[in-house]
Amino acid sequence: MPLDLKVMYFGTPVVLIGSRNEDGTANLAPMSSAWWLGRSCMLGMGNAAQTTANLLRERECVLNLPSSAMVDVVDRLALTTGAPEVTPGKAQQGYRYVPDKLAVAGLTEQPADLVGAPRVAECPIQLECRVTEAYPFGAPTPFATAFQVEIVRVHVEEKLVIPGTNYIDPLAWDPLIMKFCEFFGDAVNIYPSRLAEGWSMPHDLLRTA
Repeated sequence: MPLDLKVMYFGTPVVLIGSRNEDGTANLAPMSSAWWLGRSCMLGMGNAAQTTANLLRERECVLNLPSSAMVDVVDRLALTTGAPEVTPGKAQQGYRYVPDKLAVAGLTEQPADLVGAPRVAECPIQLECRVTEAYPFGAPTPFATAFQVEIVRVHVEEKLVIPGTNYIDPLAWDPLIMKFCEFFGDAVNIYPSRLAEGWSMPHDLLRTA
């Protein structure tokens, strides 16, 4: 049936984007508007996000991919922002300013090889990237930026690699998936989502657990 959908998060992997703030401190932002093709990736970020400002300025980042087992860690970052000035819209949803995202999540900063942005030691896959293009996104007035990034180095936990190859074993890799603001792993809803609460999603999943 025809339907005017409010949210179109049909299901994409969660990414923790590591970037550098203007003062050199690490920033970490959870997002799920990402897709890959070849050695490139497209990222969609709202213009009010600290990560957007960092990517436009520094032109690099690390895409840290958490497994579904890290869902509670990722959820600690929901409704947080690295921008000191929280926009009214975000404040209404329950966002708060957090200067040290890694500390809040209990994650460990790890240096990258080829970029200045931080890797997350606990994430089993880490993609070092450089921004190649940035496009205003949204109509009639742009409200987001679509970043095209080039993957310059890949780090993968050894147990996820098919022995003797340079391929990831899809049976061993269980990514954390965001689907309509809810967390999924192995096609199962695995954790109550603060983001879903912030967006007032009418789901009756794990929030009553």
